[in-house]
Amino acid sequence: MKPNLHIHPEVAAALRDGDPVVALESTIISHGMPYPQNVATAREVEHIVRENGAVPATIAIIKGTCTVGLSSEELEYFGQAKVVHKVSLRDMPYVISQGLYGATTVAATMRIAAMAGISTFVTGGIGGVHRGAEKNMDISADLTEMQHTNVAVISAGVKSILDIGLTLEYLETLGVPVVTVGQEAFPSFYSQDSGYKSPLQLNTPSAIASMLKVKWDMGLNGSVLIANPVPADQEIPAAAMEEHIVLALDAASRAGVRGKDITPYLLSYIAKHTNGESLDANIALIKNNTAIGARIAVALSAIME
Repeated sequence: MKPNLHIHPEVAAALRDGDPVVALESTIISHGMPYPQNVATAREVEHIVRENGAVPATIAIIKGTCTVGLSSEELEYFGQAKVVHKVSLRDMPYVISQGLYGATTVAATMRIAAMAGISTFVTGGIGGVHRGAEKNMDISADLTEMQHTNVAVISAGVKSILDIGLTLEYLETLGVPVVTVGQEAFPSFYSQDSGYKSPLQLNTPSAIASMLKVKWDMGLNGSVLIANPVPADQEIPAAAMEEHIVLALDAASRAGVRGKDITPYLLSYIAKHTNGESLDANIALIKNNTAIGARIAVALSAIME
């Protein structure tokens, strides 16, 4: 057992027996959605993982301990608590050493999942290269973590508030394969089509699992970004969403919001100004990602035996 790491008994048993486990992040709960939708979604997502044959492992930091698999009461706490740190890699030593509560981002969740031995992780959308990065150098640690850590990431692409084109270029530089499920177009979180062609396409969980096994068996360390488009009947067209994003970015600039506070601010602004439509799409895409992510975990578990 690694120090500062606690694995829920159900998750530990599944890992010991070689059963499929799906890691889930906690930032979505604490900083990505309002209460009570955040907790309701977290519970539904864990249920979807189970329905598809895997064990859910929501990851967070509790009183300085990296916790893999949360209880119902802990999910509720992260949904309602007002003071929960948003934790990426740089924040982990501080939050752990000070015995604090932390909701983990994609990068931190990946690292803790890898520590626990989990290789499949489902989220909504990854961070990436922010718009205006040529001036502010704002590039998410999610990308550099994906270069090194052998945890597959299933998402609805890159958050559409970011510069998707530059994010795809940077992932190529880092050697991270980008695979879109079932279509040539790379999705953009709320929308099925970002306007960019996906570098790669695979159509089934078994094909994706096979690619993951080959990659890691060859010693090619790092993640694979598996982009799963939001369901067509739940998407917001990219052109319509772009209008809201531009307004949100302007509001954030005028308010002086920057750094790790920018993404929660933008998502909240967009949800408010789309009358909740973006929140509905966000919930739909997370559930959609979870179903295929669990099936990928099951397929990967079967071929890794």
